[in-house]
Amino acid sequence: MTVTVSRHFVGELFRGVPQLHRERGSLLRRAGISPGWLDTRHGRVTVEQFATLYRLLVNECDDETPGFFSRPLRGGTLKLLCLSLLEAPTLRVALHRYRLFFRILLDDFGYEVSHGDERVRIGLVEHCAPAGSRILVHELMLKLLHGIASWMIARKIPPLLMECAYPQPAHSADYRYFYPGRVLFDCPQTAIYFDRAVLDEPIRQTKQHLGAFLQRAPADWFYVSFEERLLAHRVREHLTRHGAYSASVAEVAEALHLSVRTLSRRLAAEGTRFQAVKDECRRDFAIQALTRSEQPLTTLAESLGFQDQACFSRAFRGWTGDTPAAYRRALAVPR
Repeated sequence: MTVTVSRHFVGELFRGVPQLHRERGSLLRRAGISPGWLDTRHGRVTVEQFATLYRLLVNECDDETPGFFSRPLRGGTLKLLCLSLLEAPTLRVALHRYRLFFRILLDDFGYEVSHGDERVRIGLVEHCAPAGSRILVHELMLKLLHGIASWMIARKIPPLLMECAYPQPAHSADYRYFYPGRVLFDCPQTAIYFDRAVLDEPIRQTKQHLGAFLQRAPADWFYVSFEERLLAHRVREHLTRHGAYSASVAEVAEALHLSVRTLSRRLAAEGTRFQAVKDECRRDFAIQALTRSEQPLTTLAESLGFQDQACFSRAFRGWTGDTPAAYRRALAVPR
């Protein structure tokens, strides 16, 4: 999975666990993250690094929502939640049980579900401010519900709309890959909308599938590609699958059976453009390669379509605030 996320998701994780301040550097290195990356304006980490750090914090705190709320959710809570949902006949019943589960466990947070003629709306209910980073708590608790709901019916549920009860954050470009629909900020309540038809979908997962889902958490529900819905995702999937990081807009348009004009117009409607999507792919592939391999920088630059290592270094510094060599050296710090 060649995907990276903003440093926001890592740095804000520690807001709710001040008791781990002294262990912060050690925990970051155990997750393969250099502490210095969090000080750079454009710092990025892979989804796997974020997921590893999240699991480390869960284990250290014995809290599956590490420091989010006034009451911890002890280890095994997510498993019990999923077990209580698997016996539901439909997603409608499962969501009702999901809401009741958190109503029983938490005093300061919950969910509410309402239905319209065509859409279902699921909102976050705050009885008091979260103990952790409010924006991160909203992002992750909404993604948790979305991920579990999609997993239960064994298909990705495309969000129609997301409303955020906070100003547009600096890392909002990442939302294109978390919530592939319309996103509004400064709303009265954080909520997500789906097609009402999904409520009648049967639950297709069983207890036999649960272990693998929990083992991969939170990576599987944190990032989900919607290449069948968003053209930006289709472009990204094509570039990644074929390693076509030097492809031109004309080549990609032809491969996707579109004209250059149509591809550009549809990407613009999604709030992006071809070069931006291509650079995101190249950035994420480079970070993944630097994190996982000892591939020479000259070879990596060539595979990404750069004329030479110097051009690659300039581009990488613009993406992350650091050079590829410095990024790799930071990884060499003993864990």
